[in-house]
Amino acid sequence: MLRTGLGGAGLLGIGGLAWVSAGRSELHHTVWQIDPTVCEACGNCATYCVLEESAVKCVHNFDACGYCRICFGYFEPQRTGDHEGAENQLCPTGAIIRRLVKDQNYRDIQKHEYTIDEKLCIGCGVCVKGCENDGNGSLYLQIRHDRCLNCNQCSIAAACPTQAICRVPADHPYLTKEASH
Repeated sequence: MLRTGLGGAGLLGIGGLAWVSAGRSELHHTVWQIDPTVCEACGNCATYCVLEESAVKCVHNFDACGYCRICFGYFEPQRTGDHEGAENQLCPTGAIIRRLVKDQNYRDIQKHEYTIDEKLCIGCGVCVKGCENDGNGSLYLQIRHDRCLNCNQCSIAAACPTQAICRVPADHPYLTKEASH
């Protein structure tokens, strides 16, 4: 009976080891990512990442952007004018760069392009929330995989109130978002 019990325990141990190995193998083929359709830009990405500078950065979907003269992800809602002074900017680090671009088809129409300086972006989501609430939703957050450690249990995922952070296949690590308006 002892021999049978030890044999059964050995088989159970081997099966458990195979299950754990399969799970780890699965983790190596997936990475953490933010589902932009679920994310509410709560600010946790800036503070809960284990890295000193969060691996989460703002992404701009230029195809969905309206190239607005007044970008709600860039400007404070209660601004003193349409100038680019720091007191009018929504981003706390000045990570959004605004520049005038000329429309190729209509020379008299001026529009602005907004790009993200990832070195300055802390992943706080303030611009994302502004763009989502009053703009067309072309700004959203993504985990940059050149920075992410791909922790077994992502601390941002654990703190996410909407469970927007999930595992995605490593060969397709970025999720896109279409404009909401």
